[in-house]
Amino acid sequence: MADIFDAYALADAWDEMFERPGEVRTAYEPVLAALQPMEPAELRFKADQMARAFTDRGVTYAFAGEERPWPLDLVPRVLDALEWDLIQRGVAQRVRALEAYLADAYGACRAFEDGVVPWRLLLNSGHFHRAAHGVEPPGGVRIHVAGIDLVRDEAGDFRVLEDNVRVPSGVSYVIENRRAMTRIFPSLFAEQHVCPVDGYGQRLFAALRAAAPDGVGDPRVVVLTPGPSNAAYFEHALLARLMGVQLVEGHDLVCRGNRVWMRTTRGEMPVHVVYRRLDDDFLDPLHFRPDSVIGCPGIMSAAQAGNITLANAVGNGIADDKLLYTYVPDLIRYYLAEEPVIPNVESFRPEEPGQLEAVLDQLDQLVVKPVDGAGGQGIVIGPHADKATLDRVRKEVIADPRGWIAQRPVALSTSPTLAGDRMAPRHIDLRPFAVNDGSEVWVLPGGLTRVALQEGNLIVNSSQGGGSKDTWVLAEGPAGGPLPEEPGAVPDVAPRQLGPEGERPLAKEGAQQQ
Repeated sequence: MADIFDAYALADAWDEMFERPGEVRTAYEPVLAALQPMEPAELRFKADQMARAFTDRGVTYAFAGEERPWPLDLVPRVLDALEWDLIQRGVAQRVRALEAYLADAYGACRAFEDGVVPWRLLLNSGHFHRAAHGVEPPGGVRIHVAGIDLVRDEAGDFRVLEDNVRVPSGVSYVIENRRAMTRIFPSLFAEQHVCPVDGYGQRLFAALRAAAPDGVGDPRVVVLTPGPSNAAYFEHALLARLMGVQLVEGHDLVCRGNRVWMRTTRGEMPVHVVYRRLDDDFLDPLHFRPDSVIGCPGIMSAAQAGNITLANAVGNGIADDKLLYTYVPDLIRYYLAEEPVIPNVESFRPEEPGQLEAVLDQLDQLVVKPVDGAGGQGIVIGPHADKATLDRVRKEVIADPRGWIAQRPVALSTSPTLAGDRMAPRHIDLRPFAVNDGSEVWVLPGGLTRVALQEGNLIVNSSQGGGSKDTWVLAEGPAGGPLPEEPGAVPDVAPRQLGPEGERPLAKEGAQQQ
């Protein structure tokens, strides 16, 4: 075994690479063989090279007020074909159930009438928007893109940690991670059938075109960004470039007669689909926050009139409320008449009679989360919290039981990660990305594996100092042979190429070159 693994000690969790000390899992054998000849100094050199390349390309993130190169670990996370089959079926099932819930919640409300979900869950949600009620999106699709966070527990079983169906981010790092790893370990990709991730842009573009309002023969798609100061601006620019569409800000769009137009240097061009990367509250100052200066006044009225499609749909936040998460297994049974493929983490609802007391009695043994939290903010891990923190969160839960859920701690699986000049186990999760075109929920093979870089830390979010790993999904079939044909081929629709100068937004000269 390589020297860098000599001191590798398995943590008290499922290890992705090793079944037991010194015994590597079959899927990881080629990875170990590639790492064995390398000295720690060589690995560190490759890691530094990768960081410099990310900085040069603008693949960065903000942490502690500082812009840093995206942290990618050199050891990939590997999933075999059977594991991936389970994941993609579970993620697609989850998206279908949440789609059904959104259509119901903004329509007939059958699940509430039948007692599957309590009315208060909808009426007390800060993400329920009356402006979205009755809006019928083309093809019935409200969740065009989803990111479903998964973890592997102590027994090696996958569980859903949370759902992200508003403006899920991170897919750009999946694409950039793969680009970097193919340069670092080119021989590994030649020897193994690692499913590619470079088809995401084409899939997304086809799904957005399919979402265009009825009667539009050649829809114009744009990506709406809050602007360069947004932490995910690199992703917005990358996705626009991959799809060959324009990247616009709110002031590049104008609404007139319940239709949306893009201002360009040669006049106004009609827009039919907006892949928006800003939150509901800032989208339209006429319907939501009147102080928003990054949205487009009137765009929600255009969507209500059926003249433009907003992807993802306004109001989706009621479906990724962490309290709604606890009901999703029941919603799968109710809407789809199926058992959940991937179960939830065991959870408690403090708002329910009897459960508040149960949560408070074992607060030091549970993970407590605000239902509207994002990026790991506000999470309190009871077994790791001090008395002052537990006392504070106890008061907050008592004051607002609806604002919190509690979960049994899960020892997230670990993966060997370069820590200094040695390999050490670090906890990881997985965010697969799904694209829904109305006829199929396609899951990008792999997804974003996030890793907690601090020893023992269970918070993997980059905003909390976490990093990432390239996620390899191994296709079936012998190495060196042709890859099996992918089911559900992408329609033969080429992304719209950058138009003539006249189709460039006024404020975006050269924006596609980011």
